[in-house]
Amino acid sequence: MNLKSLFKICLFALLIVACKNDVKEESTEVVKDVETVEADLDVNVEEFADIKILRYQIPGWENLSLKEQKLVYYLTQAGLAGRDIIWDQNYRYNLKIRHALENVYTTFDGDKTTENWSNFESYLKRVWFSNGIHHHYSNAKLKPDFDKDYLNELLTATNTTLEGEAFDVLFNDKDAKKVNQAKGVDNVLESAVNFYGPDVTNEDVATFYKTKVSPDPKKPLSYGLNSQLVKEDGVLVERVYKSGGLYGSAIDEIVKWLEKAQGVAENEAQGNALGLLIKYYKTGDLQTWDDYNVAWTAATDGNVDYINSFIEVYNDPLGYRGSYETVVQINDFDMSKKMAVVSGNAQWFEDNSPLMDEHKKKNVVGVTYKVVNVAGEAGDSSPSTPIGVNLPNANWIRAAVGSKSVSLGNIINAYNNAGGTGRLEEFANDEEEILLEEEYGQLADKLHTALHEVIGHASGQLNPGVGETKETLKNYASTLEEGRADLVGLYYLYDSKLQELGLVEDWEKVGKAAYDGYIRNGLMTQLIRLNLGDDVEEAHMRNRQWVSAWVFEKGKADNVIEKITRDGKTYYNINDYKKLHELFGQLLRETQRIKSEGDFAAVEALVEGYGVKVDQALHAEVLERNKQFPSPPYSGFVNPVLVPDTNDAGEITAIKVTQPKTFTEQMLNYSKAYNNLPDVN
Repeated sequence: MNLKSLFKICLFALLIVACKNDVKEESTEVVKDVETVEADLDVNVEEFADIKILRYQIPGWENLSLKEQKLVYYLTQAGLAGRDIIWDQNYRYNLKIRHALENVYTTFDGDKTTENWSNFESYLKRVWFSNGIHHHYSNAKLKPDFDKDYLNELLTATNTTLEGEAFDVLFNDKDAKKVNQAKGVDNVLESAVNFYGPDVTNEDVATFYKTKVSPDPKKPLSYGLNSQLVKEDGVLVERVYKSGGLYGSAIDEIVKWLEKAQGVAENEAQGNALGLLIKYYKTGDLQTWDDYNVAWTAATDGNVDYINSFIEVYNDPLGYRGSYETVVQINDFDMSKKMAVVSGNAQWFEDNSPLMDEHKKKNVVGVTYKVVNVAGEAGDSSPSTPIGVNLPNANWIRAAVGSKSVSLGNIINAYNNAGGTGRLEEFANDEEEILLEEEYGQLADKLHTALHEVIGHASGQLNPGVGETKETLKNYASTLEEGRADLVGLYYLYDSKLQELGLVEDWEKVGKAAYDGYIRNGLMTQLIRLNLGDDVEEAHMRNRQWVSAWVFEKGKADNVIEKITRDGKTYYNINDYKKLHELFGQLLRETQRIKSEGDFAAVEALVEGYGVKVDQALHAEVLERNKQFPSPPYSGFVNPVLVPDTNDAGEITAIKVTQPKTFTEQMLNYSKAYNNLPDVN
C-alpha cells in the first residue's frame, strides 16, 4: 500500500515487440516541444498556492545497460499512455474541464498582467497537480479565485466551449468532495469520484458484491478493482477497464508499450509476469490479475521494476476500486543491501510483536525490501508521489507468497534537500527535541518507512472465515491498515534490536527522534494542511491523528505526553519514552485484533473518537504560527524526460536524461502527447 503510500507490481518479458521504425517515430513524438534544463540544476522548480514543485535525479542511470535503459523508457511510456485514466476516475468532468482550461491558456492573447489572469493560471496549475478539480489531499473541490464572468470572457475570446454542469460545477457547491468518508452519510452517493454512477448508493454496492463468490474462498478475487459500477435502466452493471471496454483506447496504448518492454525484459520471470499483466489489460479478468501478482511477487531478480495498473483503493469511499498509477524504478544497490537486513529478520519482528498469538503469522514468507530510485511516475502517483510502497494488497497473496516493499530513495532525498528547519524550531518543545531531529530525524524517517512497509503491512493474519477488510471495516479499512503499519514501525523504532542488526548506532536517540516527530506531526503540524473548521478526511492524516491522540489520552494518568502552554503557544513533550513504547504496543495489539476479527464497531469508535474531529482552538493557533513560513505544505514533482537517440534504421542507440524547465511545460506536453481518451467515457 502506498504511503500516500503505495504499491508495486511487475515485471517484464519474452514477447517480441513492434517494428523498429515505429520506435523511432513514437520516440520523437512523445518528447517533442519539451524545453529542458541540465540535470544537475536545483531541486526546486516553482511554487503556487499550497504547492511546491520539485525535480528529482535518477542516480545510477549511467550504470544500466542500453537494454535496461530501453526497458525503463518503454515502461515509462506505458505509464504515461494511461495518464488520462486517473483524470476521468477522479471526476466525470475532469477531462472536459482540463481540455477547456488548457485551450484557454495556450490560445488567449489578451491582457495577461491582470490579477484575474494570474488567478486563472494558478487555478490551472492546481488542477494539473491534483489530476482534477478536487484537492489531491483534502479531497475538497478547488475554488477558483476568479468569477464565472471572467471565465466566460476567456472562453469567448479563445472560442473554447465549456458549458452545462461541467462549467457550473467550478463555481457551485455540487460535488464538493471527491471522497466523502464522513460518518452518517451515504459515502458513495456523496463522493464525486467517478468510480460509481451518480445515482449509486452504499446499499447498492453492498448488495451487488454480496452476490460475488470467488471460485476459491481462500483466495478471494478483488471484485470491483478494475471497473466502474453504474446503473443502466435501473440495473447495476460493471463497466470493466480493458481493451475494448472502459478506457480501452488508453489501455491499448499501455499494452503497446508494455509489449515493447517485454521484448527487452531482464529475465524470464520478469517476462512471464509482464505477459500476465498484458493479458489482464486485454481481458480485465481478475483471476489473471491474481496470477500476475503471484508471478510478480516472486520475480525479485533484475535491476529494473515497475508498478502499473489499477491498484490502491484510497479514492474509493468503500475500498473496492483501484486508481490507475505507475512507478518505474531502478535499484539503489548500496542502500538495498543495507536495508535487506530488515526483511531478512521479518520472522523475528513478527514473533516478538505484541500481537495476540492467534493473530501472528507462523511463517512470514517472501518479504523483499529494496531502496530504489524512481525513473518515472504517472497516474495517481504523479505529481504527488508516495515515498514507500508495499504490494500486492491481497492478504492471501501476502500470506502465501509474500510481498515486495520499496523505499523511493531519490524522492526522499529530493524532499530532504528542499526543506528548511523553521517549522521544526517553531513547533518543537525544546532544544533537545530540535537536536535529536536534526541529527537522527532523517534516519528515523527512513527506518519508519522501511518498518511500515516491510514488517507492518506484511504482519498479522485474519481469523479463519473473516472477510477482506474492505468488506468488514468498510470506509475505515484504509486508515486502520495504515495506522496498524505505522504502529508496527513505531513499536520497533524504540528497540535495541535495530542497533543489534547494525541499522543504527544509537537506537535510543533514533527512537526518541521518531517518537517526537510522530507526536508533533500527529497532534499539531499536520493541521497546517487543513482549512480551519475542517474535519480530518484523508486516510493517512486520520491514522496519524488517531494513533497520536489515543496514546496521549491513555498516557495522561502517568503524564507520558505532556501538553505545555508557553507564551500562548502549545507544545507536546514526551516525558516517558518507554511507557509510550508500551502504549504503541497496546494500540498495535488492538488494531490487529480489529482487523483480524473484522470488528466494525471498534474501528468506527477508534477512528471517529480520535481521528476525525480537530481541536479548533489549537488548529487556529497552529495556522497562525505557520503563517511565518512561506514554504507550501505540499510538494510534488516534475518527471525527468527520457530522450532516445536513434540511428537510420530506427534503432535506439542511447537514451539521455533531461529535466523539464517548468511544471507548465511538462503538463502541456503530457496533454499533447498522451491524449488517449475522449472527454466523456
